[in-house]
Amino acid sequence: MNLTDALQQRRSIKRFTDRAVTREEIEQLLAAATLAPNHKLTQPWRFHVLGPEARHAYGAALGERKAKKAATPEAGRALRDTVANEHRALPAMIVVAVVKSDTAETAEEDYAAAMMGVQNLALAAVERGLGTHVKTGAIMDDPAARAAVGVKDNEKIVAVVNVGEPAEAPPEKKREPATAFTTWVP
Repeated sequence: MNLTDALQQRRSIKRFTDRAVTREEIEQLLAAATLAPNHKLTQPWRFHVLGPEARHAYGAALGERKAKKAATPEAGRALRDTVANEHRALPAMIVVAVVKSDTAETAEEDYAAAMMGVQNLALAAVERGLGTHVKTGAIMDDPAARAAVGVKDNEKIVAVVNVGEPAEAPPEKKREPATAFTTWVP
């Protein structure tokens, strides 16, 4: 598969088959991630590959946050348990973190490098017949979620990537052409 095809076929996959993602496949995806450009070769990324219990614990932390919006305590508990069990059932889950920097410039460059690594990972997954769903948000700073992942104090979670064989591929979403966002400066 060429790069343009992988770019065009990449989708956020929300439903996966039950097929397990092998350690070898995950290692190939992580190797692709580390090929991303990174200023001064800081290699800021840290990958946490979560097993079923860690995925469940992360899902429980996410579910707990969602449960706070539920109409009743019972509905909240049910939601928390559902989210936790859904995470346990994922074929694979990779948490991408960066080593925190003392300087704002390096922190920004390292974040950009990590996210380019996430894109490399997603494209490598497409090439292998796998799909990904990249997640971000406030949950990444949640103490229970951080504990579930096992990140160190000097690490910041920047993305959570669910990986698996797609159960279905969503249709392509309409996007504006690049020309709509381009200014040619003489």
